[in-house]
Amino acid sequence: MAAAFTLSQLAFVSQRLGLSWDETVYVSQVSAHAPAAYFDPARARGIPLLVAPVTLLTSSVRALRIYLSVASGLGLFLALLAWRRLRPGWVLALAGLIFGGLWTAEYYGPQAMPDLWVAVSALGAVGLYLQATARLGTSGASGTSGVISAGSASGAGGPGLPGASAAHAGTRTARGPLAGLAACMAVAALVRPGDAVFLAVPLAVAPLVVRPWRHWQLAAATAAGLAAGCAEWVIEAYLRFGGPLARLHKAGGEQGGFGLHFAAWDELRALNGPTLCRPCTVGWRQPELGLWWLALPALVALGLFAARRAGRLGTALLPAVCGFCVAAQYLFLISYAAPRFLLPAYALLALPVADGLASLISEVRAEFRTPVRAAVACYLVVQLLAQHLVLDHEVRGTIRFHHDYTMIVADLRHLGVREPCLIKGEQFIPIAFYAGCASAPNPASGQYPGRVVVLEYPGVSPPRWARGWHRHRLPGTRVLRLVAYLPAAPGK
Repeated sequence: MAAAFTLSQLAFVSQRLGLSWDETVYVSQVSAHAPAAYFDPARARGIPLLVAPVTLLTSSVRALRIYLSVASGLGLFLALLAWRRLRPGWVLALAGLIFGGLWTAEYYGPQAMPDLWVAVSALGAVGLYLQATARLGTSGASGTSGVISAGSASGAGGPGLPGASAAHAGTRTARGPLAGLAACMAVAALVRPGDAVFLAVPLAVAPLVVRPWRHWQLAAATAAGLAAGCAEWVIEAYLRFGGPLARLHKAGGEQGGFGLHFAAWDELRALNGPTLCRPCTVGWRQPELGLWWLALPALVALGLFAARRAGRLGTALLPAVCGFCVAAQYLFLISYAAPRFLLPAYALLALPVADGLASLISEVRAEFRTPVRAAVACYLVVQLLAQHLVLDHEVRGTIRFHHDYTMIVADLRHLGVREPCLIKGEQFIPIAFYAGCASAPNPASGQYPGRVVVLEYPGVSPPRWARGWHRHRLPGTRVLRLVAYLPAAPGK
């Protein structure tokens, strides 16, 4: 299923997609193609580290897309592998189909964006967390019985007694899952610290609520991974923004402020595009293709019911709770929407949904088995087709939009813009990256050693410091109707 996820990206997405605004910010940090763009306080350095092996060697977008398609497929495989002792292989494959078949997962798999990497890290972290609970001696508690055999967990004797030996052995066998849990938390925090914090909260609370899970090692591994992943973000906060609180304040200001906002309706309207809904004033596109989103809570409830009947409620309830916690910040704490924000939640909720569908396939009475299996298969096929329709629409629209970046760069080349150069104005960060120009300095604060370009929409005045510059039409665009303001070239 992970291989199919990669192949689908290569076939339908990666070969045709240019770099978006956010991608150029991340890629420019580790690229020899163009100067680094301004790295705003809301971002983290995980994605630049991920793409560095490619971007330091080549400026080829196709090479980057292929690399990320393969890497995201491998990430999904490893995340599902973390659940291998908790579910049969075919149920994990079903969960992979449910998540990997979403248009957002395929669309962002080959992109240099953090959301899918938080998703696979969170999925792996929860699976390894549950494996660690079983190996620490909790296989007989809270729904983990019948899934993993963790050896004897009974007894609380002193040194040399059977209970102590079993506990010590359990700690030894849990080292692998605990180390994997810490690694997954570190990756999630490295690419998006905020999501990692929301993921860590239920993982930290679970041992307080579920008595048999009360092992300090679980909290220690979760906290160690979170701290390791956030360390760079905290250090950079002191070096560039005046500390973590100041960085959070500046990040909140750029995002429109953090506070109570009912953004669930915005996420529903953006479910089938646009990729960024800010402000979210569009209507709900093709609602018939998004009914699965409204049915998702019912499918999760079905999975929890099936897991409870199978005696493993804990292994379905924890990913569901973690999924809703990670989604909560985007549903209730920000004032805009983007479909990619919910990818971590979808990855975690895919497990209980797969549990529910698996119960329909395997546990119904014999006389109903064939029609029920046919109904589940039809649902999956219709869901995949619907998601592919949205994917194709978004890919085609994005290609047209990004093609204009290339055409604008060609028009600027015709106007004599060469490196070193600086581009400001509308869509300045991706266009500057495509042109090999800088985008970060502010030309109003002093002289820049090279050509400076200001891009604006027709009818919009340039900044005061560029009011006397020559206005040039950019004829090659189809979507972005921009004009360029340039000072007179030397000698003219």
